[in-house]
Order: sequence, then C-alpha cells, then structure tokens
Amino acid sequence: MVVDQSISEALNRIADNQEEMNDTLKAILGHYNSVVPTMVRNAERAAAMAEEQEKGFAQHVKNIFAPQEH
Repeated sequence: MVVDQSISEALNRIADNQEEMNDTLKAILGHYNSVVPTMVRNAERAAAMAEEQEKGFAQHVKNIFAPQEH
C-alpha cells in the first residue's frame, strides 16, 4: 500500500498530538489527585465544625430560656 506523504505527515501529527494530550491529562490527573483529597478533608472538617457550633448554640439558647432556680 502506498501512502501519500501528506497523509503520512497528518497521521504523524495526530499521533504526536495524542501523546501531548496524554501528557496533559496525566498532569491534570496528578494535580487533581493532590488537591481534591485536601479539599474534601477541609470541607468535611468545616461541616463538622459548623455542626458542633450549631449544637453549642442550641444548648446555649436552651440554657438561656431554662427556668432559673433561686
């Protein structure tokens, strides 16, 4: 089979581009894997802290309106 030079060059450019895209995707994945777990951990921490603050506030309000003993 005879392949025209321009077709061969186009296929080589496509192959080179595919390799570059794979490298880019690997870099994105590496960044994602380094950042997202930290973000998830911080979000969970923030949610837990907010929940504790709400519990503390509810307890504080409950104590404010509790009958006072003399």
